[in-house]
Amino acid sequence: MGPWTLIGNHHFAGTTFMYEGAPDHPHPGRFWEMIEEHRITTFGVSPTAIRALRKHGDDVVEQYDLSSLRLLGSTGEPWDPESWLWFYDQVGGGEAPIINISGGTEICGCFLMPMPINDLKPGTLGGPGLGMDIDIVDVDGESVKERHDRGFLVARDSCPSMTKSLWSGDDRYLEEYWSTWDDLWDHGDFAQKDEDGFWFLHGRADDALNVAGRKVGPAEIEAVLVEHDAVNQAAAVGVPDETTGTAVVVYVVPEADATPDDDLAEELRALVGEEHGKPFRPREILFVDEFPKTQSGKVIRRAIEAAYRGEDPGDLSSMENPEAFEALRDAS
Repeated sequence: MGPWTLIGNHHFAGTTFMYEGAPDHPHPGRFWEMIEEHRITTFGVSPTAIRALRKHGDDVVEQYDLSSLRLLGSTGEPWDPESWLWFYDQVGGGEAPIINISGGTEICGCFLMPMPINDLKPGTLGGPGLGMDIDIVDVDGESVKERHDRGFLVARDSCPSMTKSLWSGDDRYLEEYWSTWDDLWDHGDFAQKDEDGFWFLHGRADDALNVAGRKVGPAEIEAVLVEHDAVNQAAAVGVPDETTGTAVVVYVVPEADATPDDDLAEELRALVGEEHGKPFRPREILFVDEFPKTQSGKVIRRAIEAAYRGEDPGDLSSMENPEAFEALRDAS
């Protein structure tokens, strides 16, 4: 929500309210309590946080007066439709639009964002933001957005707020953003434009699970699993497999009243197979108490994959709960 906070809000001399801590501590109504007490009008949150809070039920939200909310915001990862609708109906009262944006620190703006007056679909990012020349391309750099195919989100031209380089130097900047195709900025996400003109993201392209030659985003696997009554959260990663090239492994945080046993694991595997096909049935489902997350509630996916493979996860200074990473290692 950086562009809103740093540009839009300051431009109108607004007040920024920031909270550092877990969304459900000391109780699951922590966010709603702060909105009521401080009469917050614009509330930005990650989909992961909403998925976790939704599991506590509608009753928790209904205890608080959230009528001050005018706009809801989110960024950073794809939505599943059910959680998006819950956020819209239960938190926003069916009146506050969800401004789901995609941008980045390196552009200090929004490649994709709906306007508050636009129609919406669950999970959509609307369309290109103001002044943004955005496209969806295939591996050859050819536009596929009007074919409604899934492809890579790119910018065909720079915007005034876009960085000119990185602290580590020009070479890394050119390699990270401009080297995949000629004269295209590579955002790094899978995107798709539907027949009604709504744009959607499907997660990081480098996180895609390429199983037997077919690609699917982790979020699509996870969305199936979190709809099961016994599942609170799910995280899918790809691991090497001799037969399919990549196999799906899923870590699951079960509900408090669920029994995380082999029967439940097999039921969840079958659920994914029914939705996405037999090749995507998880090779393993591993139950854990929590996922490693940043302070903003985003799951650190590379740490989960590293835990399974027994590899070095790299810099984990942003991790709020390092004990969760160790627990993942023990479960793998």
